[in-house]
Amino acid sequence: MREHPNKRAVMLGQYIIEHKATVRAAAGKFGISKSTVHKDVSERLKHIAPQLYEQVREILEINKQERHIRGGLATKQKYIRMAAENKKAGCRTGIPHGVK
Repeated sequence: MREHPNKRAVMLGQYIIEHKATVRAAAGKFGISKSTVHKDVSERLKHIAPQLYEQVREILEINKQERHIRGGLATKQKYIRMAAENKKAGCRTGIPHGVK
């Protein structure tokens, strides 16, 4: 996405607000790095659209407070998947099939 940085910052801000998206999700959607998203919404947006910046800042603050919960859920899902794969492979030890 080769947009003018200020235009891109506004588009990112609107996307984050509409979807309550994380920086990672916005980066994936727009095909840019997380660093670029963060710079656009925390530095550029502050100067070009202060009201939009405040709304985005609130959402990103909530995301920051919740990230440990999302990380824990992702880890839980990982171990559920691993257990299902081990069960399917007939493994009773908890060690993935084929690993010694």
